[in-house]
Amino acid sequence: MRVSLSKTFTFEAAHWLPTFPEGHKCRRMHGHSFKVDVLVEGEVPEETGFLMDFGDMRKAIAPVEDALDHRCLNDIEGLENPTAEMLSRWIWDQLAPGLPLLREVNVRETCTSACIYRGED
Repeated sequence: MRVSLSKTFTFEAAHWLPTFPEGHKCRRMHGHSFKVDVLVEGEVPEETGFLMDFGDMRKAIAPVEDALDHRCLNDIEGLENPTAEMLSRWIWDQLAPGLPLLREVNVRETCTSACIYRGED
């Protein structure tokens, strides 16, 4: 049986988008209540009946959450241009070594705006 599991984490952070045109509201410093869904996928072993312990997912996510929460994202190495797209890839890059079954990172910066990153092919 093939399944997908997801774990959600949230963080509060400020950023500004340096590549946006002068005068654009996102060029100014502002903040979001980010919500991130981390999805892993794979075959469930018959002998265990589960793909992965949600607690292990939480342990893998915790350092990433801590690195982002209550920060200015522009000050984080690799996030000098912290668009939703760049943030999604940055989170993926941080999580992938500890979550080999990682399939998707979904970053929501508002209730109506999100970016889904599925890694490079």
